[in-house]
Amino acid sequence: MKKIKMVEIPALKLLDENGNNWTALRRREPLVSKQIVMPQLMAGGYDVEMINLKDGTEETDFGTVTWRGMELRKVVVGRALREPADSADMWAVTINYIQEREPACMIIRQLSEQGAKVIVGGSDAFADPQPYLEAGAYGVVQDKSGAANLSIADYVTGQPQREPLSGVILADGQKFKSKSPPMSPEDWPLPSQDVVKECLGIDYWETQLPEHLLPIGSVMADIGCDRKCDFCETPLYRLGYRKMSPKTVLKWFAAQKEAGAKSVICPSDQFLGRVLWKGGREEVLEIMAGIRELGLAVLWGNGLEIKKLTVGRSLPNSDLTPDIELINAVWGWDGKTGCYQGYIPAERPTFGRESYAKLLPWQEHLTMVRAIVEAGVPDITYGVIVGLPDDSHDSMVGLHEAIEELYHEAKSINPDLVFNVTPYAIRPLPGTPQSAQLRSSGLLRFEDPAIIGGFWTACADTKHMSYAEVSDWQTKLAAIGNSELMEWQSITGPTANAQ
Repeated sequence: MKKIKMVEIPALKLLDENGNNWTALRRREPLVSKQIVMPQLMAGGYDVEMINLKDGTEETDFGTVTWRGMELRKVVVGRALREPADSADMWAVTINYIQEREPACMIIRQLSEQGAKVIVGGSDAFADPQPYLEAGAYGVVQDKSGAANLSIADYVTGQPQREPLSGVILADGQKFKSKSPPMSPEDWPLPSQDVVKECLGIDYWETQLPEHLLPIGSVMADIGCDRKCDFCETPLYRLGYRKMSPKTVLKWFAAQKEAGAKSVICPSDQFLGRVLWKGGREEVLEIMAGIRELGLAVLWGNGLEIKKLTVGRSLPNSDLTPDIELINAVWGWDGKTGCYQGYIPAERPTFGRESYAKLLPWQEHLTMVRAIVEAGVPDITYGVIVGLPDDSHDSMVGLHEAIEELYHEAKSINPDLVFNVTPYAIRPLPGTPQSAQLRSSGLLRFEDPAIIGGFWTACADTKHMSYAEVSDWQTKLAAIGNSELMEWQSITGPTANAQ
């Protein structure tokens, strides 16, 4: 039986001279994609082992970058790869975050220089395969649905090809188109209990969960999206929108519970996308009722498009009245089950809203957030985007005032509500129209992956503000609400004159 080793890249910190970390340290979170890929390869007859390099506390410096006049040390956290390259017939590296690109390339280079055949997958490798090929990757997977995994494994390990190569770029320059139609999540093999247990986590990036909701499982109930937002890579996957049936979704949730999970993050790009099709609203109600019957807490860590929680389901010129039954099902919490925590992608609820088709007008947005709070969810992360090309100090003042208004209203409904404001600076993700526009405008100030891929390191000027001033506004906006819960928000940054 051929051996495949799948590598989880170590985590990254950006440390200033005072030891403050300026990026999101994601070290012990639940592993989503491994639960999808490992069962596929196992079902294909491969012996698959995960090498989790985030599982450790070793810290190794690998470079520096100057940002806002500060020299930030790049530090990987976890453990070094010590397994010999010849201990597997194929190595697989997953890289979803551009900020982890350099550590990933270091691992690929280490393995390839020892003669290993390394296949790279994940969102960043999909969007910009060249750095990984230059680091020595044998190939980069370009099919995000999972349809390419077995064919590339057969090819690399010298097994009889069950189907032609598809959805991959090889180091010799050959490109193979993805299969059509893409694989559906409905057809992903259910992971074994051993795999699920390996993929459980104890860190949740939106908030600190109470002990009784640990460990955390993960279920990707669908892939793709019906939207084509210019800042997002998902439209580039060309998947359309594909979902699991309620029955299959609940099998995955049950597998998490059987493995010991007390809460489950559902990081689907567009879980509510199913409401656009006949019977989809009923599917959501069935799934949420099933999760409650399992006694699990659900976490919407990547955010739900709240416009789809309206009576008109976000269809053009439709009714924007909140669908209270649907909201209560998705966001309701009874003290034990339902939604414990969720991220609201408010993006730009006031000035600049026209940049995001999925957003509600401000008054309708306020009404929707009220309904979500009234549903009983105890913990909300409210995410906004700053650093759009037309942003100015005046527009930021208006945004700050609006969010403060919303925060106080939410707390008046539920005084015990934890309400974090998370202001993200624009990140120019490879291949997206927003990234191309930023570069052509001359506003982008950095190309370093650790900076442009960071969640808290502004990297672009606006027409009216420097990137440092954008960074200052991140700190000001983050101070609204329960900001002490987020490590980075407690940082007192340098003044805006530091360029």
